[in-house]
Amino acid sequence: MDKRTLGQHLEVSAIGLGCMGMSQSYGPNPGGRDEMISLIRAAVERGVTFFDTAEVYGPYVNEELVGEALAPVRDQVVIATKFGFAFDDEGKQTGLCSRPEHIRKATEGSLRRLGVDAIDLYYQHRVDPEVPIEEVAGAVKELIDEGKVRHFGLSEAAARTIRRAHAVQPVTALQSEYSLWWRGPETEILPTLEELGIGFVPFSPLGKGFLTGKVDTDTTFDSSDIRAGIPRFSAEARRANQALADLLGTIAQSRHTTPAQIALAWLLAQQPWIVPIPGTRRLPRLAENLAAAEVELTEDDLARIHSAVDRIDIQGARYPEHLERQIDR
Repeated sequence: MDKRTLGQHLEVSAIGLGCMGMSQSYGPNPGGRDEMISLIRAAVERGVTFFDTAEVYGPYVNEELVGEALAPVRDQVVIATKFGFAFDDEGKQTGLCSRPEHIRKATEGSLRRLGVDAIDLYYQHRVDPEVPIEEVAGAVKELIDEGKVRHFGLSEAAARTIRRAHAVQPVTALQSEYSLWWRGPETEILPTLEELGIGFVPFSPLGKGFLTGKVDTDTTFDSSDIRAGIPRFSAEARRANQALADLLGTIAQSRHTTPAQIALAWLLAQQPWIVPIPGTRRLPRLAENLAAAEVELTEDDLARIHSAVDRIDIQGARYPEHLERQIDR
């Protein structure tokens, strides 16, 4: 697989693998732990060098899974994880926390669970309004100086926050949602990243499955599936948003590809420093997603997509209200 560079020096595969869904958020896992380890290793065999996890996924168990799966190839891959939440004694998330002393404690935990000497890319998972971003960046800078972290990242941060953090410790990558389903970053975020030389890692590049064409108004979600509580996945919103899935299906059919591949190829075509991280728990979907790196959209293709998408009014918020409040504005 082709490589791309995040920031100034972090080289990764053009498409990474988001591992969150292997441990949480999308309902019962059809495969067990061993199957997920095999899937991660299959991704490595197919050229993926960029893997995304976080302490909050599980919590904790996803880092352990990723660490075990990648241990045999540690020197060949880039592992990204995240800090920024507090937990009680039972491991339940209790809110945001990016105090410097908490960041250091979180770092030691992630290093241990991943089984690594250094975290390749360390994101602040959500901006903590109680802690100046300069203090956060300074804390990560100290960890970089100590060799425990190699690169600093932010997630769902506003442009002004990115600038303030970057002035203290260069930011290698921003991870935020971006897809044909959610184009919010195009207004301020993408121009800021281009100006500062920061890479972009879109999560949910397939709209939490909606852009694959496999989700429609008849789809039901398990109570443990986050989509059951997301306004954009209400039956009414799905009905209104079906026009986008239909559009991708039509384009995919004309190109002898799949809607998911068109959606990922569109992202890759936006900028050479964009690296999407679709997640999956199934080997066929992994192969499908990675094949998107070989799909080249022409200028006519892109113009057709943009013209059509601009006429579609996507309905529904992308998060329930309590999660929307965690987004930096």
